[in-house]
Amino acid sequence: MDYSSIPWSDWNEQHVSAWSKTIGIKPEHIQKLEKDEVTGPVLLTVTKSYLKELDFGGGQIQLLLSKRDELIQLDKSKTNKKKSKEEAKHEIVSSSDDITPEQNFSTCDILESAVYLPQSKFRTFNDNDEHFSYIKHAVLLPETGIDNLITPCHEYKSLENACKLEPRKLKIKFANEVIRFACACMNMRANGTIHFGVMDKTKTSYKHGEIIGFPIEDKEVFEEALDYIEHCFPTQHSDARKCIKPPKFIKVIDRDSQPQNWIVEVDVVPIVNVVRKKMYSARIPKFNEKANKVEYEQKAYYQRVGPNTTRITEDELVSFIQALKDIDQKRECEENQNPIQANVKEDLGRKLLVLLTHGKKYMDKTLRYIIVSNRFDQENLQNIKFLAHMNIFCVFDFDPDSKSSGLCHNYQEHHAVNLHFLRDYDHRENTAELVKKLQLFDRTSWIFCNGRNDYIGDECPCDAKTWIKNKKKLLKRAISVICNEILPKRSFAVLFILTSDFEQPLVDTFHEFYAEMSGHEDIVIISESRENYKKWSNLAQVSCSTDVLEQISIVGMQMSHVDATIQSIQLTSVQATRHLPVSNNGLCFLKPVDEDSMLSLEVVRVDQCDETNVNFMEQEQIQKIERYFYQGGKIDWLNMWLADRNQCGEIIKRDAYAEINKMLEDLEQTDSLKRSIENINIYHQPGSGGSTVARQILWNWRKKVRCAVVKQLYQAATVCEHAVQLWNYEEVDKNSCLPVLLLLEDCNVNYQDDLRRELSNAVTTMKISSLKLCFIILCCKRSLDPERMCKTLPLRTVAVTHKLSPTEKKLFSKKAEALKPKFEAEFILTLVLMSKEFEQSYVTDCVKKCVKEIDHSSLQTQLIKFVALLNSHIEDSYLSVSHCEAFLGLGIHFDKSDQMAECPESSWADEVRHQTFENSLSEQARFFFIQLKSSETHIFSVRIIHNLIAKEILKQLSSYQSQSEIAMSLLKDKVLFDHRFGREEFRKFIRDLFIKRTKKSKGDPNDSWFSPLIEHVSETEDLEKAIDLLKEAYTRFDEDAFVAQQLARLLYENKCFEEAEIWAKRAKSRLPQHTYILDTLGQVYKKWFYGKHDAINQKDHIQPEDVTDIIDTALKGIITFRESEKCPQSQTVCLNNSYFGEVDIGCRLLELLSYVDIFSTSEGKRKLMNYLLTDYIPKEVEKTWQKFHGLLKGMKDSIRNALECISEDLARFQNYSSEDEEEFDEGEPETVNNPRKWLLRKSAVYAKLFISCDIADIGASDTNTVTPLMRQMKSFQLGGGNVTTILYLLSDKKKQRAGEKLEEIISLFPANLKRDLDQTELINFIFCQIALSCASPGSGKILAIEELQDLSRQFCSEKRTALPDTTYLLLSLLFWPEDPRSNIATNVIKTLHRYSEIKSAASRKGRIFTHFLLGKARGLNKIVHKSTIEKFCKGTLSERRLKWKGGEVWTNPDVVKVLKRVTGYTDSGNLFVRVSDQSNIRVIPLFNASLPSSNENVTFYLGFSLHGVVAFDIKVAE
Repeated sequence: MDYSSIPWSDWNEQHVSAWSKTIGIKPEHIQKLEKDEVTGPVLLTVTKSYLKELDFGGGQIQLLLSKRDELIQLDKSKTNKKKSKEEAKHEIVSSSDDITPEQNFSTCDILESAVYLPQSKFRTFNDNDEHFSYIKHAVLLPETGIDNLITPCHEYKSLENACKLEPRKLKIKFANEVIRFACACMNMRANGTIHFGVMDKTKTSYKHGEIIGFPIEDKEVFEEALDYIEHCFPTQHSDARKCIKPPKFIKVIDRDSQPQNWIVEVDVVPIVNVVRKKMYSARIPKFNEKANKVEYEQKAYYQRVGPNTTRITEDELVSFIQALKDIDQKRECEENQNPIQANVKEDLGRKLLVLLTHGKKYMDKTLRYIIVSNRFDQENLQNIKFLAHMNIFCVFDFDPDSKSSGLCHNYQEHHAVNLHFLRDYDHRENTAELVKKLQLFDRTSWIFCNGRNDYIGDECPCDAKTWIKNKKKLLKRAISVICNEILPKRSFAVLFILTSDFEQPLVDTFHEFYAEMSGHEDIVIISESRENYKKWSNLAQVSCSTDVLEQISIVGMQMSHVDATIQSIQLTSVQATRHLPVSNNGLCFLKPVDEDSMLSLEVVRVDQCDETNVNFMEQEQIQKIERYFYQGGKIDWLNMWLADRNQCGEIIKRDAYAEINKMLEDLEQTDSLKRSIENINIYHQPGSGGSTVARQILWNWRKKVRCAVVKQLYQAATVCEHAVQLWNYEEVDKNSCLPVLLLLEDCNVNYQDDLRRELSNAVTTMKISSLKLCFIILCCKRSLDPERMCKTLPLRTVAVTHKLSPTEKKLFSKKAEALKPKFEAEFILTLVLMSKEFEQSYVTDCVKKCVKEIDHSSLQTQLIKFVALLNSHIEDSYLSVSHCEAFLGLGIHFDKSDQMAECPESSWADEVRHQTFENSLSEQARFFFIQLKSSETHIFSVRIIHNLIAKEILKQLSSYQSQSEIAMSLLKDKVLFDHRFGREEFRKFIRDLFIKRTKKSKGDPNDSWFSPLIEHVSETEDLEKAIDLLKEAYTRFDEDAFVAQQLARLLYENKCFEEAEIWAKRAKSRLPQHTYILDTLGQVYKKWFYGKHDAINQKDHIQPEDVTDIIDTALKGIITFRESEKCPQSQTVCLNNSYFGEVDIGCRLLELLSYVDIFSTSEGKRKLMNYLLTDYIPKEVEKTWQKFHGLLKGMKDSIRNALECISEDLARFQNYSSEDEEEFDEGEPETVNNPRKWLLRKSAVYAKLFISCDIADIGASDTNTVTPLMRQMKSFQLGGGNVTTILYLLSDKKKQRAGEKLEEIISLFPANLKRDLDQTELINFIFCQIALSCASPGSGKILAIEELQDLSRQFCSEKRTALPDTTYLLLSLLFWPEDPRSNIATNVIKTLHRYSEIKSAASRKGRIFTHFLLGKARGLNKIVHKSTIEKFCKGTLSERRLKWKGGEVWTNPDVVKVLKRVTGYTDSGNLFVRVSDQSNIRVIPLFNASLPSSNENVTFYLGFSLHGVVAFDIKVAE
């Protein structure tokens, strides 16, 4: 990857990896850097300790850091920043080892300034703060003279060389400097501190006042040095001892410093009562190297002159002594004044509110909070009620007992939480999967950072050193994921609550948040104890200066005061009560923790939003909520709550509201109830207000029934569990519970069916009357043709379109006029469009006015086009504001001092960012865009206000830039694709733009062959442009196999077969074992073969050599389809389309062979049959078709085998569509629409190819003269070739016609069935007998069940296990025990269960196909085909389907009259039928949830399938 042309500050992980490779870093280390997401800016901050954590060796560390520093220096030289060699050298040292992200350096700061070193505070004078520390390379203020006598003066001594002296010499050097400085301070009556280890005026590369420190082996050396006081002040040593304080040893914090460095400081405090009227002289000690002993200088007087200590000369001495009286008086005066100086008290309450709310007047749900805490004592646990009403995203808890007796235990009394450890965030899946797995936006994630004492797993607490070794890296990863991948910047704040003593890991957490959040912004610290805070600030200053720490810290405020202060501004009341309606027309309390436990539902309570303190809400905030809705955003419960209280305008109810309301009222009437679960469907055009209608229904019914919105991230079984919990919450009598109204929004059909089935089974299990209404599923779906969708279930479906009734027109027009003075035009455009019924002419005019003067070259216009392209073709698509800012180049940076500026009215930083983005948009962008905010993640995004507007924008701008050009620009935009935040959603939308197809079943107007964009470009622009787009998408999405597959499909549909083959093979090379990809390659050959086949058919004469190439193409297709059939993945597909492809090619190829001249005559056809069925090879084709002989001779069996496989799949499953397969479905339309009909037709085609013309009209009288092949082919032709086609004949509404055809098939079989039939034919014969007994019970050709049982016993004696699954279905039907003596059924059903497990994965995709049910009659008449039951169900297809799914079919009197209820029992979650004292048969309940949870006697209807025997309508026996 070329990184040289890109500024290193813009490098991504791949650029860093490429650079690392060129400088010689080992590959395994490069992989670690890439895995840890080391980008260019991160490379700047890399330290030795970090590289050691990654297990880099010393040499590799030195190489990387030195080359990195060379890179920085090279960049600086390009910017012409002149620095001395010493400065440059020093900067390298700093950047290599000591610059951390916590020092608030940005890349620009480092490159554009000279060496920047942070300022450091002095230790508090004469204070014994044992927690105080200095940061290496921080700078103290320059040495000072005397300002006043109480404020200490300062003097620095580096001891850079002296610290290396032997102890005796070091002791003398230290005493020398201390005595001189102390004598001067005592004479000047001035406080002072002398600092050792701080750079004084020196010519080295260090700055004056820079903190370096030095290692100390023995502190006693410095303490004993003050013993020289007696020698240096012979007569005044007592005063000197009182004024010169013992040395203080202060740690110098440097993450990479080994060994520990120290600063030694000595305070001098000349108290006036000690020094009054005295003049001090000292003998300064020195070490004589020659004499090897200590000597003392002549006694001298010292003074402070500016920042220096100098001798008092004899000329100055007299005047100095004369001035002492005045100095003593001044000292005494200042000593007396200093203690009583009043400390300025901070307004901690206001400071706390500003920090937590970003300056708002109240705390709402728009800001998420991350809490970092350690151990809470019991008193403080009583003062954290404010946490219960904060929007807490996660808690980093360092208390191992928090779950059992700490903060977590206390919080769980109010809310449910998910308990996690740091390792749970060390994910390698995509972010969306992590969020889903950890349920991060549903419940607070409680992260135990140092294990749990109550946890029996492997997560024990550890000491600080072990934690740093084992868990610090996991903490870093967790914080990085949360800050960079999950939560957007400025959407959250981090609150550190320091309630007890803490250790280094808690401080490390601060460092990591500071680094990932690029500074202290949005970090708040609360510490009740000032001592704790001192220790904290001393350790935390590695990242952040103590001045800034004080700005973001609340210190000394009692937790009870913190609690009361925060509660006073929370928008939701602490005493909020939550209520649900109950069956006795009263209310019950809903505990918040119970509500949280139903995490798959958004419960709409009776008192929803009543906890809101409307007094806090300003009119501007209320207007913002209202404006968001009228601009096109989804309606909020708060919006409706405010409308009910006349705080905002009334919300229009469309006519559909009254229709649905009437349906619900009808369902309330007992005499109209038929089902325990009812469906009401709303199909609505986008932007027509359908979802608003649905939510208005829930809002206005919340006091009559229990209401909730389903979160479809959760499986139907989970939703069912929570829905049942809501249904019977605080209810005594389950038979009188109020119904639950569940809103499902834009779900797929399978999900809706699964939920209905789960709910139905749950109702059955609880022994609730089937006539008791328990659940109403209100399904709200978008559709481009809602009126057509209504026809499927007219009594329970409502369509909401853009067309308004006269009443609605008046309401919308009136509303639009009322809002015009209140809002700007762009904020009510959606409402105005609604009032105009989205008339195309109005939409056209509206867009035309906006784009009239648009700047086509601007980034803002390009952004409009990108969003319009997405919104036109991809439902629910959007572009995150973060992506928009990156695209527009809005790198918004806040200075530290600016961020702390308090804005009393609103969040200053939020407003600046929002305003910057708004101001960057053109007038047209502000008009077209609506900014949305996710209710779950609070991520801001933009989309066009309506997809009709988006389509019109593209249409009107097409003359300047076509859709293909816009799409190509989008694909090539590096900034958008490299932007990390929201990357997965963005890439998914763009990928869908090129490969996602439309489906009628989802409400789209048609089933498309390609994505709408590709279809548009290929049809209205140019095929080559569509091809180029897919090629570019293939590259952009890392050579995505499915993009290559779509390109191959586009090419073969447009007869570009050579190139289609290349791209299909390219897709195969990426996914060599993917059944859909291989199927596409097979389709290429199939279409190619069809083209060649049609062309050759135009010729009058066809020679063998003319078709060689065509045969080659056909056989390539067949071979590829067979590869697809053998893929492991194909086992999970209900209906493998490759079998269809193989049959299609095979049949047409055999047909082609019959057209070749040598095979075209009657004699030629016999020759062709001999060629295909025997070893015979005609001379005319011997050489020409040499490489094809083997495959061609196997065609008869291979096609039959494919037909059998299709038959088995069709016999096994009743549902062939799958949401996962929709983008890759390569089957022909007829394959999807009616596969059984296709099988019947293709079986006839296949048979015809092998039936000679002279036996085409074979009859029953000739059965003994016909060869087995002729009989088999004739049977195939009539539909008797396999089980599926035989049973499909029963779908004929005219049973007599079906019976006649079955009789004709039966007449083909010979008299001696046991001797003359092979295994497959015998199975087909018996199934024909069973089918005939269902179609025409009185037919004379039906054998008695005993005869059929006798015929089938040979299957029981087969020792081999290669029997078809249909054999076991046959045996279970014939031998279902009518008396206890039969054990054949028991054995075969067990075998059937065992073999069906091979297809168990596929059963999740489809639905088990039940062919027959057990009736009350005896003999063959006990076998009741499913079609018999279906004829009792009246209504449309959808209504009949609903009766099956809802269980209503089992209450039909005709069904009850025909079917037999079987008695069984449940044991440990399994269902059995007892057939004897020693034997039982396991029955598969079609849905496990329908089984009673306890061991019970049950009754049910029995069905027969290829999976075994199945149970319907399970009920606990009375």
